[in-house]
Amino acid sequence: MAVRKFKPTSPGQRHKIIGTFDDITAKVPEKSLVFGKKSSGGRNNDGKMTMRYIGGGCSKVIRVIDYKRNKDGIPAVVKTIEYDPNRSARIALLFYADGEKKYIIAPNGLKVGSTLSSGEMAAPEIGNALPLQKIPVGTVIHNIELRPGEGASLVRSAGNFAQLTSREDKYCVIKLPSGEVRRILSTCKATIGCVGNSDHALECSGKAGRSRWLGRRPRNRGVVMNPVDHPMGGGEGRASGGLPRSRKGLCAKGLKTRSPKKQSSKYIVERRKK
Repeated sequence: MAVRKFKPTSPGQRHKIIGTFDDITAKVPEKSLVFGKKSSGGRNNDGKMTMRYIGGGCSKVIRVIDYKRNKDGIPAVVKTIEYDPNRSARIALLFYADGEKKYIIAPNGLKVGSTLSSGEMAAPEIGNALPLQKIPVGTVIHNIELRPGEGASLVRSAGNFAQLTSREDKYCVIKLPSGEVRRILSTCKATIGCVGNSDHALECSGKAGRSRWLGRRPRNRGVVMNPVDHPMGGGEGRASGGLPRSRKGLCAKGLKTRSPKKQSSKYIVERRKK
């Protein structure tokens, strides 16, 4: 996977950097695994705007991703590697031996024609999903569950990976991409390997219009607003606005917003680096 730049034939092309699609093997998604997404423009059922800076954009077709990988013992063949406009990673279409089709997030190094499996008896190879208790210590993993059977919720974006560092009783100690070290139940599943499309971090949209295509409207800074609209608004001329704050008055830099009584804090061995 690499990135490509363009000749500066226009201001938008000058800074545009996008990934290559050399690894893509299919342009049309599997029809049985997609559905259209309705956009709300940030409004609730009363028509009131509850989320700002949302609206417009291209119509979206959501690919249904299998995060649970619960078809244990049934082998699957990788049929295609596809582009998904709704996420940074690539996705892979699996054809199971019983005829079912499912999408998964494509790990780095996965090839069309590879055979994948899941469950306790699966080998710890790239793309296979196993319980943490069956994965060797030191293995690079992604798509990690927080609760058994819930489906993967950690380490799912392009280029990310975590590492299984040790075991403690019924827990496994995982080092996450943020630097946080936490305990996760050994019965939770994870997928071997790191997420593909690691060069996604090098991409640059090049122009504001590409954000509009994604449904992102322009954002206003607080310091240019009036005092009635934002705590940092008002003042004569280009006033700095004082301490950086959110619209509700919470300090934006340095204030800890995590609840000290949060239940999951007991599973965190080491906090992420600031």
